Amino acid sequence: MNVKRAAKAGFCFGVKRALDMAERTVETSQAVSLGPLIHNQQVVKRLAERGIQVIEDLDELTSQQALIIRSHGVAPSVYQGASNKGIQVVDATCPFVQKAQRLAAESALMGQQVVVVGDKFHPEVQGILGWAGEQAIPIQTVEEAKELPFYSQLAVLAQTTQPAETFTGIVNELSDHTADLNVHNTICNATAERQKAARELADTVDVMVVVGGRNSANTQKLASICAERTKTYLIETADELESVWFKEAKSAGLTAGASTPDWIIEEVYSKMTEMNEQDMDMTNWLDSFQELHQGTKVTGTVVKITREEVFVDIGWKCEGVIPLNELSVTRKTSSEDAVSIGDQITAVVIRVENEEGNTVLSKRKADEEGAKERLEKIAESKEEIQAEVVEVVKGGLVVDVGVRGFVPASQIQVGYVEDLNQFLGQTLRLRMIDFDPSKRKVVLSQKVILEEERAIKRTQLLESLKEGDVVTGVVRRMADFGVFVDIGGIDGLLHISDMAYTRIKHPSDMLSIGDEVEVQVLKLEQQTGKVSLGLKQLKESPWDQAAANFPVGSLVNGKVVRIVPFGAFVGLGEGVDGLVHISQLSEHRVNKVEDVVKVGDMVSAKVMECKPEEKRISLSIREGIADSTQASDKQALASQSEIKPVTIGDAIGDVLQPESRD
Repeated sequence: MNVKRAAKAGFCFGVKRALDMAERTVETSQAVSLGPLIHNQQVVKRLAERGIQVIEDLDELTSQQALIIRSHGVAPSVYQGASNKGIQVVDATCPFVQKAQRLAAESALMGQQVVVVGDKFHPEVQGILGWAGEQAIPIQTVEEAKELPFYSQLAVLAQTTQPAETFTGIVNELSDHTADLNVHNTICNATAERQKAARELADTVDVMVVVGGRNSANTQKLASICAERTKTYLIETADELESVWFKEAKSAGLTAGASTPDWIIEEVYSKMTEMNEQDMDMTNWLDSFQELHQGTKVTGTVVKITREEVFVDIGWKCEGVIPLNELSVTRKTSSEDAVSIGDQITAVVIRVENEEGNTVLSKRKADEEGAKERLEKIAESKEEIQAEVVEVVKGGLVVDVGVRGFVPASQIQVGYVEDLNQFLGQTLRLRMIDFDPSKRKVVLSQKVILEEERAIKRTQLLESLKEGDVVTGVVRRMADFGVFVDIGGIDGLLHISDMAYTRIKHPSDMLSIGDEVEVQVLKLEQQTGKVSLGLKQLKESPWDQAAANFPVGSLVNGKVVRIVPFGAFVGLGEGVDGLVHISQLSEHRVNKVEDVVKVGDMVSAKVMECKPEEKRISLSIREGIADSTQASDKQALASQSEIKPVTIGDAIGDVLQPESRD
């Protein structure tokens, strides 16, 4: 039976980030999580052993404990409750979930009826509903969508683990329930890729095994997708595997949910492989060891482990012994790092009998011999393989591919890698770029795979992208003139002039490397692949209201923000400046603008001309002063001409106004 693993399986970015944050927190303070950090009992148990306990209510917390918000996120009321109690909050909410929360809150503030597609009892959906307000509606099926009334405005979002086809079907139905439908596809890309990989693998095997928590929504969806295509079993640990499942299977597939750690996946994979090997004819296996000699390949069970040696029962007159340096193709500091008691291993005889009467074996040579033929096929086919990083060396990484494989630092990922240690223990996706079995030379690259995928995504994106589209990207690089934003395989330029309506000195005043931003495609060159992006275009231009805010003839106040030889620019509001021409600065002739005003001065001026379509407002300090003076004169004259009240005893001449005396 051939056991295949899905190309995408196990921890997603959000889950791994949450676990990393939790482990860092518990190193310096007491920590608890509000609900299980992830939907995996085994991981939650390990976290509890490290001191991270699970609570269900904020009342169980003390001010000495740190509260870890799990990757599913929570409603705003939880943050407020923690703040009221003076509790430190470590927010491990998945960035994709945070985006859904933000969109839900913004849609509700705009007066739109918010609909969240997902399991209403799932904590992620409960959290998003909390951000959207009491009027938000959770739905899970098209049938539920059909029951909704007609709304003037609808905003629809998705639980990040929703199948794309389910979300699309509900969106199509909702289009008949409103005149204005705003669709926010908040499905996580990693979820879609994992489901796609599971679907493709299930189409090629006789049996599928899905590993993950039974209460995990994304694991349940994976199992459902696979079950539509082949016989599928959902398990949480390797102990649940049964050999009868694979009795007539020629191939089996393995995938895992986003909450399943690598060590559980490896245990399941190893046990599935062992079940396959145990189908060998035991009689022939024993017969092959009647005559041991140097170079013979044997299989046995680990029965004893010391720091320097491993003893193996090979069914011979004595036990076989494997020295530490013959255990693995990678360097190990102790035998326990390589094997455990009860492991079934294959080794090569390198000495029939030593001084103690034991047969000396080499597991390393057996692994290398087994790997050689496999690696030759991989080198020829250029197929993708996965391997764990077991060592960091000068200039790159060592991975275990049956032999010591080397990944140069320049071949790890697209772009420069500053810290190689971050990859230790990680599983890389690799392709062979140089293989010389005579020199035991194996050079691999993950970068070539990522570049190919990037090129495909780039082509697909260019074909589907059009000017005016609003897309989400991540800030990758920064320059004085703007930032480059990765919008899914293409780095688009967000020029500093298109970042805000106000003037900014440097892009870092608004953005940082790694920030996720929503931008609009301003210009797209299909031939060159160049994309110009805009951020301020997604906001209302302050010039749209300029005519109403600064009508001709009105007096305005503002600060001098810039001086030029022909006048001074006065800031009237965010992104709106008015020009006071040098001839309008004063009643007398002005030779130099700085003789009258300086940058930072507050001035009052009259609006002489307002042309929002040309982004131009003309101001006059001179006319403003004249209007103010005229208004003061009128007020003074009016006060002088007021009729005095008449009292008994006043002289007739004193009472009459000048006009009355004539």
